[in-house]
Amino acid sequence: MKLLAKVALTAALISGVAQAGVVVIANPTGPDSLSKSQVSKLYLGKSKKLPNGAKAQIIEQATGSDIRGEFHSGVTGKSDSQLQAYWSRLVFTGKGKPPKTIGSSALIKSQVASHANAIAYIDSSEVDDSVKVVFTP
Repeated sequence: MKLLAKVALTAALISGVAQAGVVVIANPTGPDSLSKSQVSKLYLGKSKKLPNGAKAQIIEQATGSDIRGEFHSGVTGKSDSQLQAYWSRLVFTGKGKPPKTIGSSALIKSQVASHANAIAYIDSSEVDDSVKVVFTP
């Protein structure tokens, strides 16, 4: 009986982890949805505007965080080191600057909730009514 309970608990934990994931969020007054291409272009500085023409305020998770690695591998196709090299090259040539980095998902969510054109990504389990999901990788 104890073995059966352990198996059930393990299965519940695994399914709970599998359900969580990265989502791109925006202010409730922001865009209704974004495509993978649009999100990738925003996070790589290839586009600076939202679909409505407003200048986007892109917010990035802290370097080295698991969620950052998961997001970029799935959306931009870059690892942390590739991303750092990419932005170093753009900054050096004067062609761009990296998005603002905030280390806490709670602070990120607060920033997105208070800025109409803000876009960020957080764990799906942290989404509430103060923001809306506009893309799920």
